[in-house]
Amino acid sequence: MTITITAFERSPDRGRGLARDMRVRWALEEVGEPYEVRLVSFKAMKEPAHVALQPFGQIPTYEEDGLVLFESGAILLHIAERHQGLLPDDARARARAITWMFAALNTVEPPTIDREVARYLEGDRPWYDERLPLIDERIRKRLDQLAAHLGDAEWLDGTFSAGDLLMVTVLRRLEGSGILDDYPTLSAYVDRGQARPAYKRAFAAQMAVFNASL
Repeated sequence: MTITITAFERSPDRGRGLARDMRVRWALEEVGEPYEVRLVSFKAMKEPAHVALQPFGQIPTYEEDGLVLFESGAILLHIAERHQGLLPDDARARARAITWMFAALNTVEPPTIDREVARYLEGDRPWYDERLPLIDERIRKRLDQLAAHLGDAEWLDGTFSAGDLLMVTVLRRLEGSGILDDYPTLSAYVDRGQARPAYKRAFAAQMAVFNASL
C-alpha cells in the first residue's frame, strides 16, 4: 500500500520548508513510512482531477489504498494514530498531545497567517501600517502564553509528539519577522525540532524538489 502525497511543483517559499506538505513529510519520516510525492502546478491544483482529492484546490493531499485525505492536521492525526512515535501510548497523554495539535493549528497559527497575508497582499494599502502592529500584538500574546507553558521543558507535554511537530512548523512561519527572537525558549524549541533526523530528511527532500525546478 503505497502512500502518495502531493506538493507544489514550484513552492512559493523557495524551498524553505514552510509549505504544508513539509508537515506530512516530517511525520512520515518520524514513523519510518515510505511515501511517494506527486508534484502539482498551481494550474493543476484548480483542475478537476486535483479538486476531486482536495475540494479547495490546495496541497497536501494523502492517498493510501483508496483512502484520500486532505488538510495537513487531519493527515497527521491519521498517520500518528496508525504508527508508533507521534502519539503517546497512555490514553491521557495521547489526548493531551492531540489537544496540542489543535492548539497549534487553531490558536497559534491563525495570527501568523494573518501576518503573511497582510505583508504580501495588503502592504500597499493605507491601513497596513496600522494593521501590522495589531497582528503582531496578537502573535506576541500567543507566544507569551506558549512560552509560559513550555518553560524550561524540552517538549510541550513530556516526549516529542505530533503536537510538537505541528507547533514547530507553525512557529517557523515567523522566521524573518524578528518576533521569535524575543522568545529564546521558543527559538530553542524550534531548533530542537529542526535538529531531529526525521526533520532533516524531510527538509532535504522538499528542498531537492525546489532545486530541481530552478
